Amino acid sequence: MTRIIGLPCSLEEMEAMARTAMARLPQAFRDRMHDIVFEVQDFATEEVLDDLGIDNPFALTGLYEGEALTERSIEHSGRMPPRVFLYRRAILDEWAERGDETLEHLVAHVMIHEIGHHFGLSDDDMHALEDMV
Repeated sequence: MTRIIGLPCSLEEMEAMARTAMARLPQAFRDRMHDIVFEVQDFATEEVLDDLGIDNPFALTGLYEGEALTERSIEHSGRMPPRVFLYRRAILDEWAERGDETLEHLVAHVMIHEIGHHFGLSDDDMHALEDMV
């Protein structure tokens, strides 16, 4: 069976998908995300990949940079705000390989996983949060 995917979405379109998923999160989560800087890039930088020991840029679909809310203290004041990155090309590649879900669902999955790190959530908690969206 031949699968036709069509044109890939732009950085802006993927960001819109992620922001739509964020808007569906329960209010208690949205209220605690105001300081997160959110960005969609094609790939992680070489520096990030090197720091994480990743050789293939398609292997990293998202990243959270910052301290989890559960680990913050007064000593963390004055630091850069937490940041969530989604990596468009890696997400598109995974979506094309899977072929069993919508792109919007995969973008939401990656975004929720990264935001889960902000809240210090376990993988089970992240899956439960994803089910709410």
